[in-house]
Amino acid sequence: MEDVRYLERDVSSQTPKITAKGVQVYYGDNHAIKDVSVEILDKTVTAFIGPSGCGKSTFLRAINRMNDTIESCRMEGTITLDGHDIYAPGVDPVQLRAKVGMVFQKPNPFPKSIYDNIAYGPRIHGLASSRADLDEIVERSLRRGAIWDEVKDRLDQPGTGLSGGQQQRLCIARAVATEPEVLLMDEPCSALDPIATEQVEELITELRQNFAVIIVTHSMQQAARVSQKTAYFHLGNLVEYGETGKIFTNPEDPRTENYITGRIG
Repeated sequence: MEDVRYLERDVSSQTPKITAKGVQVYYGDNHAIKDVSVEILDKTVTAFIGPSGCGKSTFLRAINRMNDTIESCRMEGTITLDGHDIYAPGVDPVQLRAKVGMVFQKPNPFPKSIYDNIAYGPRIHGLASSRADLDEIVERSLRRGAIWDEVKDRLDQPGTGLSGGQQQRLCIARAVATEPEVLLMDEPCSALDPIATEQVEELITELRQNFAVIIVTHSMQQAARVSQKTAYFHLGNLVEYGETGKIFTNPEDPRTENYITGRIG
């Protein structure tokens, strides 16, 4: 781990963007998340790390209610976005997901043109009053996704025709098109080659200027490169959470140290 680089930021004084208190998630009888409480900061990249099946993706999906789509899943506890309970009665999950965007492990562009991939969300959420507005949103989003220069001359061509790395950046551009406040990324680089991974990592660093970014990753090197805060999950428990540099160089819990040094995983 000697070659790991990490970014230190003074983030201690910020107001939390997301606050989770006593979160429990069950799939039927399986207790997947056990009493997790954590505060996620704005304009910060927070990495969730831990062994496979430790609950990090389940917890990520709880932050934009993606678990609602699983019939056997139930949640207890509270998760707030800017102080508002996202599981309160009357909260529309579709509207919530416009505020809390998500990028998945495998690039999943819609079977539509590059333009319509980006325009889809703004259209259904009524964010554009004219074609000119929509054109502006599409260009801005593709620029934010660091892919505008590669696709600006073929916006009418299918998004599925792009390379894997381009597709993932298109999906990131699609996620930011609805002007979300939080961006969730579930192993966004695991299906990409090293060059595409580097491009997405650079993009994540840029995106945190405008969003709270939470990334689930199996790569500790990636967590160390892109995040300022790191949370270590093990068997459904949040074992340790803190500044990335401290988690990787001086963890408080021996379970964290064992994972980072490769003794468990």
